[in-house]
Amino acid sequence: QVQLVQSGGGLVQTGGSLRLSCAASGRTFSNWNMGWFRQAPGKEREFVAAIARSGGNTYYADSVKGRFIISRDNAKNTAYLQMNTLKPEDTAVYYCAGNTRVIFFGKVVSTAAEYVYWGQGTQVTVSS
Repeated sequence: QVQLVQSGGGLVQTGGSLRLSCAASGRTFSNWNMGWFRQAPGKEREFVAAIARSGGNTYYADSVKGRFIISRDNAKNTAYLQMNTLKPEDTAVYYCAGNTRVIFFGKVVSTAAEYVYWGQGTQVTVSS
């Protein structure tokens, strides 16, 4: 049984930083592309960032490009999202997700429906 367990998050002031972690168990983590999504109250879930199986390719939403960094450590079965220069509009519940597609293409990895495995979500709140 696959599990994605998230940690990190919390409350931070505007301009601050946070790091989210997503630890996987149950299957071969290195076979998955990993993504991060977020959902703010009253809004639809939106794509944040994705990273290919090997970690060699990454893809970001325009809203976080240059501020967030996605990474992974396949030896630890863990993906990370380093969030810098946080803004109040980054406030949301953040979810990590894994997909088993072979390809790594922006339109695919940014689509929530392409992901099979999901973490439990973690709240990130940025105060102004």
